[in-house]
Amino acid sequence: MNKYEFGNDFIWGVATAAYQIEGAWNEDGKGESIWDRFTHTKSENPFKERIYQNQNGDVACDHYHRYKEDLNLMKELSIPNYRFSLSWTRIFPDGKLTSKNQKGIDFYHRLIDACLERNITPNVTIYHWDLPQALEDEGGWTNRDTYLKFLDYVDFVTKEYKDKVPRWFILNEPFAFTVLGYFLGIHAPGRKGFANFYPAIHHVTLAQGDGGKVAKRNCPNAEIGTTFSCSYIEPVSKDGFWGSLNQGAAIRFDALLNSLFIEPMLGMGYPVDRLPSLKALEKYYKDGDEERMKFDADFIGIQNYTREVVQWSPFMPVIWGSIIEAKKRCEKTTEMGWEIYPEGIYHMLKKYASYPKVKKIYITENGAAFPDQVVEEDGKKRIHDVDRINFLKSYLEQVLRAKKEGIPIYGYFIWTFMDNFEWAEGYRPRFGIIYVDYQTQNRYVKDSGYWYRDFLQGKEV
Repeated sequence: MNKYEFGNDFIWGVATAAYQIEGAWNEDGKGESIWDRFTHTKSENPFKERIYQNQNGDVACDHYHRYKEDLNLMKELSIPNYRFSLSWTRIFPDGKLTSKNQKGIDFYHRLIDACLERNITPNVTIYHWDLPQALEDEGGWTNRDTYLKFLDYVDFVTKEYKDKVPRWFILNEPFAFTVLGYFLGIHAPGRKGFANFYPAIHHVTLAQGDGGKVAKRNCPNAEIGTTFSCSYIEPVSKDGFWGSLNQGAAIRFDALLNSLFIEPMLGMGYPVDRLPSLKALEKYYKDGDEERMKFDADFIGIQNYTREVVQWSPFMPVIWGSIIEAKKRCEKTTEMGWEIYPEGIYHMLKKYASYPKVKKIYITENGAAFPDQVVEEDGKKRIHDVDRINFLKSYLEQVLRAKKEGIPIYGYFIWTFMDNFEWAEGYRPRFGIIYVDYQTQNRYVKDSGYWYRDFLQGKEV
């Protein structure tokens, strides 16, 4: 396999997120985000930490101060595209236009300019989970006004950086940050229950649709899209009475995990036909919301890591099903406990390509966490992450399979460029193709980084 098989118009890159790498959590006028507050607040449960070992992103990879070093590494590895996110509170500390912070605005100018100086194309995500705490204090995504503040933010950044950024991503994984932060409460801001989840879904969907329109109006020559997390869903069995119940559970899970946010954007509304409980979202509608949710995106980004095998369950109202963990099914997993299932990315590409209004697909995240071991060889630190290389190769083979079948897949971004703060899991999982020693902030290229460099330089891998 080599990169030329994917075509000359196929883009390659790596991805990161502001809170996970930047650090400098309160420097140069930056305001407090929900992740700052969440990681600094002690768990209410004395037996369970909010974050692994009570870690936080205060320093993270110190990318705020080391971005030039990181971009030099990127250039050394021949990486042509860098997908990163803007920190809303670095630009508007309280989330509102009146709090404009010039030092934060200037930082992203320097970062974007440094990319361009190295012939690295900046791919900018506008929102990657770090809502201003000041807006959360007013209800966060459960408050419709947050969506309006978000439009102001989108309007500002797309005007400010528009001449330098050819590709914008409105949101990163709306399902993930609404379900984890506003239903299960295991991510910031730690809210739970349907009373938080349902309004958050609707207001985020409005932000996605209208945010896309604002960005397109301001940047008519740029590509504007957004990203969705997705997992291939299969029932544990299909035969007989229980099999039919399991298939029903799989349909509901697919609607929730894979269709909830894309279908309103495409003008199809929420997938109520497959998940009737979503009818509860109508409570939060206002006249004209169906149009506000729509956006004619230039592309969609999908973020795929695994598949989920599900079964019918009487103990989970609304979804009436449960996920069977990969380890219980004796499947090979990554350090996150996620099943390694390359065919899943092929199936998800087929699913999203089947929507008539989807024009182009990028894989905006794909990668794996494995327990990396650092060894000394000839006076140098090396990380022989064979499992990660095999993971990336096997998933890319399925992407190529889809490409050869005519599916409009035009790009691939590895998650992630360097090890970083993995949300509630802290610094324990390492997803990077660059190893970060958090004590010294030294970076070491893993074998997977050299493998990706060779691939990007056109070598057969």
